[in-house]
Amino acid sequence: MQTLVLKGEEAIEKGAELIAQGEVVAFPTETVYGLGADAFNEDAVKKIFAAKGRPSDNPLIVHIADKSALEGLVEEVSEGAKAVMDRFMPGPITVIMKKSAKVPLSVTAGLDTVGIRMPSHNVAREFIRRAGTPIAAPSANRSTHISPTGAAHVYEDMDGRIPLIIDGEDCEVGIESTILDMSAEVPTILRPGAITAEMLAEVLGAVKTFSGKVVVAKAPGMKYKHYAPLCETVVAKDASSAKKAYDEALAEGLKPVIIAKSQTCALLEGRTHIDVGPTDKDICRNIYAALHRGEKIAGFIVCEHFGDEGICGSVMNRVMKSAGGKIV
Repeated sequence: MQTLVLKGEEAIEKGAELIAQGEVVAFPTETVYGLGADAFNEDAVKKIFAAKGRPSDNPLIVHIADKSALEGLVEEVSEGAKAVMDRFMPGPITVIMKKSAKVPLSVTAGLDTVGIRMPSHNVAREFIRRAGTPIAAPSANRSTHISPTGAAHVYEDMDGRIPLIIDGEDCEVGIESTILDMSAEVPTILRPGAITAEMLAEVLGAVKTFSGKVVVAKAPGMKYKHYAPLCETVVAKDASSAKKAYDEALAEGLKPVIIAKSQTCALLEGRTHIDVGPTDKDICRNIYAALHRGEKIAGFIVCEHFGDEGICGSVMNRVMKSAGGKIV
């Protein structure tokens, strides 16, 4: 299969045609690139899992262009869910609600709930509108690999596996959406993102973050290894630990690189590094691109621990999974 990479009106029109034909299309969002198919077409949805090599018990998120699409996707929208969507949609948040009978179980991994998201990316929403159907989509990478924040990242993983990549430039947010389970007794964050617990608490009052062993995953990113470079990756507690891990890897004949914020990079004394920027938003936007670059130029990645609060806490959720939880 030839994989086209197109931009603009031509890309959107071609993407809509392919969706109508039951095909899979990669498209940009503000978070990461998605790998989309008609959410009501089970055969098309199966192509997503095949292209990614994704386990079938890992649910997909359904992307919409307008809130009016909710009527055919969920049983009802609670007052709490409505408040969250009014505040944060369109934007980097996914809300889990009870699904309607129209949503195939292949989309929800057999669950009676479905995650709904409305991207803020104009190209994404126009693509969904033109397709004329909700789009089920995970991230547009091979299963367990680093999520893509640019069309080139998608091409590396999906060349020959899908017919089209819609190039909408680099993603502004840089990590996947916050997933909020509104079907739970207390609204529960299943996957942290740029919409933080503190932001959600302002709307809902009570919100908690999931912790514990995952038996049945209600949301993507909960059950399996994710976001991982092809080379060994570790997390360093601070600049001193990063330098020590780097030097040990170099002594072992490896080619290491340190991924760190600008302030830490200034302390690395000539060691090869990738600067993800000085602010929390910069770190969030650039982390996946840095991991992609790191796996190409090095055989060992040392990533700084950026912090546990707010957006950086969400970034570290991804980085810790990419490193398999290994801290040095």
